[in-house]
Amino acid sequence: MIFYHGSKRIIDKVIVNGSDVDNDYGPSFYVTLEKESAKEWACKNGSVGIVNKYSIKNDDFNSLKILDLTNKDKYSVLTWLAILMHFRNLDNSFKTTFKSRLLWLEKYYVDVNQYDVIKGFRADDSYFKFPLKFISGLLSYESLEKVFKFGNLGIQYAFMSNKAVNKLKYLSSEMCDISYVGKYYQIVKDGSLKFEQLINEPINDKETFITDLLKQYE
Repeated sequence: MIFYHGSKRIIDKVIVNGSDVDNDYGPSFYVTLEKESAKEWACKNGSVGIVNKYSIKNDDFNSLKILDLTNKDKYSVLTWLAILMHFRNLDNSFKTTFKSRLLWLEKYYVDVNQYDVIKGFRADDSYFKFPLKFISGLLSYESLEKVFKFGNLGIQYAFMSNKAVNKLKYLSSEMCDISYVGKYYQIVKDGSLKFEQLINEPINDKETFITDLLKQYE
């Protein structure tokens, strides 16, 4: 398997806790199978970045304990959302207003520290408003699924443990072409516009909102 990591520097020695603690799945090393996505991410802050390339043997990868949040037979988008809410910084007023809903979400939380690798959807800061709208009751469960399962940000892998990162072999680094500068934000903009249209569509009677889910839980 070949993984890519977009950055502003060469990373030939991978460490687990190199990312921010409030990233999607907490501190870990985030990679993708999609080289184009890594290039877009590397150039997201207005300057040319670097894509670092790594490999891992299939047997080594399969020997790791993997939490696959994209497996719809085992997990719903609520599991992903519960993990996201656990690590992301929330405004105090939001936490106070929707305290009971956030507590309800905790029942879907999975302890990510028990896993070596997490495979799941990526939630850029600009996309983070969609989970908040769901919790606020302004976005249906079905629409939230569409936002992230069929959105433009793709799938990411979070290498959570030393055991996992030690199996990654650094291969090379490549400077991105200047054409990738700003491309990431255009993708986010296009995706956001698409889903803003989705939110503004007439509400379908069959759609499920968080208030409906809370009633079922009660």
